Amino acid sequence: MFRVDPAVKSQAMRRAKRDGVPFASVLKLATKAYAEGRLIVDIAGEERFNAKTTREIRAALRDIEKGKNLVSFKSSKEMDDYLLSI
Repeated sequence: MFRVDPAVKSQAMRRAKRDGVPFASVLKLATKAYAEGRLIVDIAGEERFNAKTTREIRAALRDIEKGKNLVSFKSSKEMDDYLLSI
């Protein structure tokens, strides 16, 4: 049918066993879900940021948690005006 990387297959089989589901059932259910549009396949690679970008993202997330450096708008026009002014 198709080839699967042995390491990925082994990992999937271990997880299926841990969950008490036969691996063949996992494959059948996933194939059926995909055919019915209930399974989304993400083919993009994992995003990896350089050290500087990672620091900036972490700082921004900390600011968001603290409610710091946030701007809120009452309307989309107000947002547009603000963005056009900077």
